[in-house]
Amino acid sequence: MRVLLLWLINAVTLLLIPYITPSVSVNSLYTALITALILGLVNSVIRPILLLLTLPITIVTLGLFILVINGLMFWFVASFVDGFHVAGFWSAFWGAILYGILSTIFTAIVMPRHHPQPPVRSG
Repeated sequence: MRVLLLWLINAVTLLLIPYITPSVSVNSLYTALITALILGLVNSVIRPILLLLTLPITIVTLGLFILVINGLMFWFVASFVDGFHVAGFWSAFWGAILYGILSTIFTAIVMPRHHPQPPVRSG
């Protein structure tokens, strides 16, 4: 259930990005759902390999190169999902940053983490 809710949150986030960055467009909820699914798969399979291969430049840039990788993944997915369009690299860069920030905020609002309290010892 949690995975489906995260998927829906990411799809809704994708639908909101064109209102902030007009150079990114998503045609429908269906397109947003497919794009969110593919972004999740790409980020879980291809992104770790890219992070490993670019580790030296990531270290030199103090981790900022990860933002470039995120933008490239966003742009890559837009290249083969019909109905999801990104105008260029910089649009993908800013779109990926917005996607990450908004998705994190919405996830925290909809699914707050509950930290169990340790049991209270008596006496």
